[in-house]
Amino acid sequence: MFYFATEYGHSVVDVAQDIEQRGFESLWLPEHTHIPASRKTPYASGAELPKEYAHTLDPFVALAAAATVTERIRLATGISLLIERDTITTAKTVATLDVLSQGRAILGVGGGWNREEAEHHGV
Repeated sequence: MFYFATEYGHSVVDVAQDIEQRGFESLWLPEHTHIPASRKTPYASGAELPKEYAHTLDPFVALAAAATVTERIRLATGISLLIERDTITTAKTVATLDVLSQGRAILGVGGGWNREEAEHHGV
């Protein structure tokens, strides 16, 4: 299940427990380090960008929390913006999540859509 984890929604821990009890196979969380205050890149739907985008939780921290309260579901990034991350630190973070979750981590990757966000990372 894809879940847009923010401070406004349900707790990731609660969602993870609920979907595991309901038989879902996996939990996928997106990544945005930030949403630039001044942005020219349009939102995909053409509408105004929902405020939740500026308040997404770090997917790796949130998935680690989910790992502590689940036993079966796979824990995934959907997607991690690798072009905005340090590769060695990311590799260690994913490996740590995989160990803590007993082999349930999935690293979903992509380039993202927000040009200004990427530019702030030097991309």
